[in-house]
Amino acid sequence: MIYRISHIAYRISLLAPCFLLLAHITYASPNDYHPVTGEPKCMDCHTPDRRYSIDYTREDTCGECHDPVFSDRYAEIDSRYKTEAIHSKQETVEKRQKSGSKKSGTESERKDMVLVPAGEFTMGSNDWWPKSGPEHKKSVNAFYIDKYEVTNKKYKTFVDSAGYKPPDHWEGNKIPAGRENHPVVYVSWFDADAYCRWTGKKLPTEAEWEKAARGTDKRAFPWGDKFRRENANTPQLGKEDTMPVGSFEKGKSPYGVYDMAGNVWEWTSDWFLPYPGNTHPDENYGEMYRVVRGGSWYDCTYYRCGISAPTYNRIFFNPSTRNNNFGFRCAK
Repeated sequence: MIYRISHIAYRISLLAPCFLLLAHITYASPNDYHPVTGEPKCMDCHTPDRRYSIDYTREDTCGECHDPVFSDRYAEIDSRYKTEAIHSKQETVEKRQKSGSKKSGTESERKDMVLVPAGEFTMGSNDWWPKSGPEHKKSVNAFYIDKYEVTNKKYKTFVDSAGYKPPDHWEGNKIPAGRENHPVVYVSWFDADAYCRWTGKKLPTEAEWEKAARGTDKRAFPWGDKFRRENANTPQLGKEDTMPVGSFEKGKSPYGVYDMAGNVWEWTSDWFLPYPGNTHPDENYGEMYRVVRGGSWYDCTYYRCGISAPTYNRIFFNPSTRNNNFGFRCAK
């Protein structure tokens, strides 16, 4: 009996810090978001001397503190779309071996690519999460990048030709009905890398991706500086699903690249590393996580922390992650 009472007392003592934390939680309000862009004013509270480095490898982040009701709707969505990091290193090696036969690089392959000229542009931002700064000048060589995100139809050709494992949600190796022209999802970084190499291309670097998205005038979104919900498939549009690639003519980047804001997050080739001059410590820096860009139809809005579509926004994930809002495009 004494043991049981002691055990209960011990468990209560473990919960005490949680009760103290809840007593000091300050919930976000509608006034905590920029009225035009929807950007969060998180930095008013999350200053360097406090906990402000958001860990995107966890599930609940902002929502666990800033949403007092943590709605049933969120919980239902979250349960359907949790990420899946399921593939072993051996499986990855086998996949790379299977993808060894590449398509030849021809001019016809570039018909759905656009040329981004060589030169300098402004990368990053001083007004966003610390990991996206500081703003700095970056030069890139000329390169081609896919005009559209890789579709289910194109990925199916790769799967059939290279003997590659199809996405888990393709029952019987069949594309879900009516989604041939939607971006392929449930693809890991390794899957995306294998596809691009098979086509004779590669995943774009972060710098290549950002220049293709924002051009040289430092714009916040592919179409300009003001967020417009009708220009991209972000949560603000309310579709709650992917859409056919190229659906937003007014959402094109300065070089004519579609869907670089919303629809699906896009894998890049780079590890998550600090930008030159970034002095913000982050334990996630290093060769552990790959960077994804562009936001999606399902992103940070569900965590009540604004939008993820700005051209300079960067987040990181385990390269084995697969979910229904991660896709990619290739560069050359």
